[in-house]
Amino acid sequence: MSRIQSTTPESLTRPDGTPIRILAVDDEPTLTELLSMAMRYEGWQVSTAGSGQEAVRTAREVRPDAIVLDMMLPDFDGLEVMRRVRAEDASVPVIFLTAKDAVADRINGLTAGGDDYVTKPFSLEEVIARLRALLRRSGATTGRSESLLVVGDLTLDEDSHEVTRTGEQIQLTATEFELLRYLMRNPRRVLSKAQILDRVWNYDFGGQANVVELYISYLRKKIDANRAPMIHTMRGAGYVLRPTT
Repeated sequence: MSRIQSTTPESLTRPDGTPIRILAVDDEPTLTELLSMAMRYEGWQVSTAGSGQEAVRTAREVRPDAIVLDMMLPDFDGLEVMRRVRAEDASVPVIFLTAKDAVADRINGLTAGGDDYVTKPFSLEEVIARLRALLRRSGATTGRSESLLVVGDLTLDEDSHEVTRTGEQIQLTATEFELLRYLMRNPRRVLSKAQILDRVWNYDFGGQANVVELYISYLRKKIDANRAPMIHTMRGAGYVLRPTT
């Protein structure tokens, strides 16, 4: 583990000015303490849990803006924790902590709806950077005022993070929202998987480009379900969002 440098980016807060709330979940007390110190250095409010049951209970109590969640816990795994937490707060962002060689865990975490992952051992700076990016795109922090994006009968409010189609509200996770925002900012433009990875995830997934296909499928189930499709696959080229009229 490396120490946090003395120079840090601008402070992030919730839109109402109160501190960002993070839940760190790991059964290694030393690790959760290190994570807590790094996050408190950012001015964030941190809660910790050492088991799945404790994590679910704490999430219900504190309503975190993001969760840093170990895959392996003494009672049940991180995927089950996320499932239970998301049952009450569908949009809370989750960063999974996985073992260095546990490729299956990483893929399972993303497939289940996790927003990001960090492999152990990791630097504290990396975790903080990933959290900052995730908090910004989840709308949990204060940010610049943006206009309403409208493509056909689909609307996305970048301030309130509300998404509707034909007036019906659609609940998206933080990553799904960022992916849809990128598509809506580029209507009728074919976007390659590489472009989407770079814009939405901000780093190379090490060959896991199928995460784009995965999240496109998630969006289709929510945006295009029982409606005329707006998200189209251009074979060998990428994806494009087009209005239906």
